[in-house]
Amino acid sequence: MAPSPPPIFERSLQRRRLARAVKAGDTDFLLAWTVEEFRERLTTVKRRFLTIADVGTPLPQLAQTLSAGDKEAFVVRLAPITATLGDRPVLGLIGDEETLPFKPESFDLIVSALALQNVNDLPGTLIQIRRSLRPDGLFLGAILGGRSLDELRSALAIAEAEITGGISPRVAPFADVRDMGSLLQRAGFALPVTDIEPLTVRYANLFGLAADLRAMGATNALAERLRRPTPRRLFLRAAEIYAERHGDPDGRIRATFEVIFLSSWAPHDSQQKPLTPGSAQMRLADALKTMNIEPE
Repeated sequence: MAPSPPPIFERSLQRRRLARAVKAGDTDFLLAWTVEEFRERLTTVKRRFLTIADVGTPLPQLAQTLSAGDKEAFVVRLAPITATLGDRPVLGLIGDEETLPFKPESFDLIVSALALQNVNDLPGTLIQIRRSLRPDGLFLGAILGGRSLDELRSALAIAEAEITGGISPRVAPFADVRDMGSLLQRAGFALPVTDIEPLTVRYANLFGLAADLRAMGATNALAERLRRPTPRRLFLRAAEIYAERHGDPDGRIRATFEVIFLSSWAPHDSQQKPLTPGSAQMRLADALKTMNIEPE
């Protein structure tokens, strides 16, 4: 058996930082925004879901929103820590997204918001989610991806190279939207759809952004992170670089978040199937009512 790849994230540290944020009473604006996006997207699905699982969403708002939307729905929340289990009627469990405790074909709908970008084995987690869905069940996910926090990543890297002569990992790598559809297909899902929603947030300075990341429990938990304390002058220099390169005329800075939304179904015979290559009965140009232009 091939050895397991080294972990990307220190999962226990992620949970401790989330617990610290919850204890401090911090709010997560990005999760609140994402939950509202989920609610709007689900209104376009003409299906009633009576067995629902929330897998790993950091806070209980998404599970509570789904439970409130249909009083007859049975909603299970797999929470990362006890402090985020939420209130009844949602059934709360403590668990890890990488080891789902559900029996096969248990749910009509599985959701996960801003959690799966932090797992070490995303393909394996997606396979477990698909197996936990009933045939023709729906998975809706949201993960940070694309160019999220690129401004912070570059400012820290430049400052660290100037001051120490090297670079250590400080901002997690994020998925590319183009790769996520392939991952869903490899996990056995049908009809995968992925799209990206950008969100730009402005701050007074880098330290305001850092405060929001702490409130999300989303500070550096990379397994390969630098273990010794970082000198304060590195962050001061990074704040200067950030303001120089990503500042607005009024002196505030911009931070980019890009949320990738995932939608896919557990396979079922009733689902639309793609045509076999070469079996189409109409030319694409005719279907699109386009004009053929012949070269001279």
